[in-house]
Amino acid sequence: MNITEVIPQDDYVLYVKAADGKTSFFDVKPYLDSEAFEPLKDKQLFALLHNGGYFVEWDCGADLSADTILARWSVPPIV
Repeated sequence: MNITEVIPQDDYVLYVKAADGKTSFFDVKPYLDSEAFEPLKDKQLFALLHNGGYFVEWDCGADLSADTILARWSVPPIV
């Protein structure tokens, strides 16, 4: 999966759009207690992410691969 857009949302959730047009939400909260992700408890740091196409990363060194995001994302409801 190639990530074309990622936007941090409230409550440590990422809105993710893939190259095929599918969109999703990915909950980062389960990762926040790990050492690498702990700095992201600061919401300002959480919001400062970089989309690497096949991964999302933060300056603190935390990252999520597109495979991890795809395996655990939730499809938004159709409105």
